[in-house]
Order: sequence, then C-alpha cells, then structure tokens
Amino acid sequence: MPADHLSLRETAVESLLTMAQGAALLPRRRAGKKPHTSTLYRWASTGLRGIRLEAVQVDGTMCTSRDALARFVALLSSLRPTQTVDNPPVSAASVAAVDARLDAEGL
Repeated sequence: MPADHLSLRETAVESLLTMAQGAALLPRRRAGKKPHTSTLYRWASTGLRGIRLEAVQVDGTMCTSRDALARFVALLSSLRPTQTVDNPPVSAASVAAVDARLDAEGL
C-alpha cells in the first residue's frame, strides 16, 4: 500500500476526520482565515513539496486523521530548502552612488 494512504491498521487506531474537520484543526493563515478544505484534498492527491497527506476514502468521503496531519506537518518542517538565493554584498560606495542619483532626481 502506498505510504500516502492510511493503512487498515492505522484507521482502526486513529480517529478519522473529514477533510473539513481536518482543515478546522489547522492554524489560521492569512487574514486569520483557516486553510480551505480543498487545500487538504490537494495535499492528499498531489502533495506539497513531494509529500502527500495520508488519506483514506470512506464511501464517498475522503478522510484523514489528526496523527496523519501531524506527520505531514512534521515531514514538511523537516525539509530543508533545496536552493537559497544569496544576495551579493552591497558596498557603501554603491549605496552612496544610488543615494546621490536619487537626490539628483529629487526623490
């Protein structure tokens, strides 16, 4: 069975949640809004940064669990950025030159 699906054993131990219930458990994001239910469906189907939220289909309802959400967040938190952008150092002379040009333009 794929690692991104809850096993039969896990579903017997872990309490299942609908994706809407799972979304309600997550911290609020931008402007105090909770993540949309469709976000959890996307995490379960296509994943985020190569990691999928464990889920199981129960009749017509996709379900996950608190533990699966915790594992998903823990895995995402453990990932290191694959690429960082290093800004080149800026010299005092170049800053002074930009300031002078802005002053000359009246800005």
